[in-house]
Amino acid sequence: MADTYQFGMVGLGTMGRNLALNVADHGFSVLGLATSEEKAKAFSDLAEGRKLSAVCGPESFIAQLEKPRIVMILVPAGDPVDSVIAELSPYMEPGDFFIEGGNSHYTDTERRSKTLSEKGLGFIGVGVSGGENGARRGPSMMAGGTEASYQRVQPILEAVAAKFDGEPCVGLLGKGGAGHYVKMVHNGIEYGIMQMLAEAYDYMHRGLGMTNAAMADEFEKWNNGPFGGYLTAISMDVLRVQDPDTGNELVDMILDKAKQKGTGKWTSQDAFDLGIPIPTIDAAVSARELSGMKEERVEAEGYFSPNNFTPNASSASSPQDVSELGEALHLAMLLTYAQGISLLDAASAEHEMDIDIAQSTKVWRAGCIIRSKMLDPLYRAVKEKPEGKSVLLAPSFRELILELGYPLRAVVGKMIAKGIPAPCLGASLAYFDGYRTGRLPANFIQGLRDYFGAHTYERIDKPGSFHTHWGDQ
Repeated sequence: MADTYQFGMVGLGTMGRNLALNVADHGFSVLGLATSEEKAKAFSDLAEGRKLSAVCGPESFIAQLEKPRIVMILVPAGDPVDSVIAELSPYMEPGDFFIEGGNSHYTDTERRSKTLSEKGLGFIGVGVSGGENGARRGPSMMAGGTEASYQRVQPILEAVAAKFDGEPCVGLLGKGGAGHYVKMVHNGIEYGIMQMLAEAYDYMHRGLGMTNAAMADEFEKWNNGPFGGYLTAISMDVLRVQDPDTGNELVDMILDKAKQKGTGKWTSQDAFDLGIPIPTIDAAVSARELSGMKEERVEAEGYFSPNNFTPNASSASSPQDVSELGEALHLAMLLTYAQGISLLDAASAEHEMDIDIAQSTKVWRAGCIIRSKMLDPLYRAVKEKPEGKSVLLAPSFRELILELGYPLRAVVGKMIAKGIPAPCLGASLAYFDGYRTGRLPANFIQGLRDYFGAHTYERIDKPGSFHTHWGDQ
């Protein structure tokens, strides 16, 4: 009889292969499902003393897994996941179990869980963050499902997860598709932070005339400060690497068109459905879409000279400019995290997921792409914030925001004056200004709506709904 394995991995690309090696490093035997004999051999050759192998064919794969079987799926989201489940489930038995670790939409996770449950098969959706290096050395993982289902896979997930002060960055974050929902919001926050870092780079580069080396040094200072994290750390590397083909700095040779896989868009779409404002994330998605219009942007640049719109712009840099920029980034990032937390709060209730938001922020502290020094303060703020209200009202966050409020306004103003787009820094400032304003101009909007559509309005001095024949006044 062939050897049996404790853990099955489907999807032996970079993420699946690295996570499988991580699992094997922690003493679990791993069997991969390969699409060809050549790929099966290449995976098996990575064993190096670990119990790790691969086979072709679903029947052989399932037959060699220990019962009750645990199979992790790490393939592109959507139809490929359903195809794997359809291919493997006929050979599986009641009690066998799927872990789905891709960037799946939470509704697909809930559908698959229900369908497989009817067949006696377990299913849990786990959002995995950290990229290929995180998968290999320790990712952050966000699980959703029942307590019983999580306990089935908990020992393996906790063994391979990133650790923060010895605590595994993995947890059961809620019911149904909660794990993939939290990962979706994580990715939305990631979109916002990356765009803000790009805006900071643009301001320093075009607005302040700084060299890549000087900008890298500034990112290094920021990374050592209170908002340092993975994305600020890799920013300095992106600015320092040279292109072996041309000898130029590589960042200058990269085409300015940013791609996306859709998770940021999903975050915006669900926020719109729930009526939760997340303008920084929305602006980040739109900025990527605008970057894709490269040829049209180049044409427009020829027609609309910057000198026509920013006649007094100066490219002279000062220490105050750069210092303000760091503080502006700090506040804008806090506001982006706060928007994501507000969305999780609303989704937890609306989708009946019972999301553990404090635990979500703990899981993000290590291993994931948005890990940073701000996650510990964010965790504390989530614990102390008023029920059902924004984390911005937590006492510790209120004090921090009061310290950082002016620099964001100053930086956005200077970028506007220089004609440098600031979609996410500007959206963060507008969000904050709107949130801290006791009376917004929505009364004027309601007057307009009632005028053209008889949509009615409410009054500040008495209850009820009212309609006015405006043109008759």
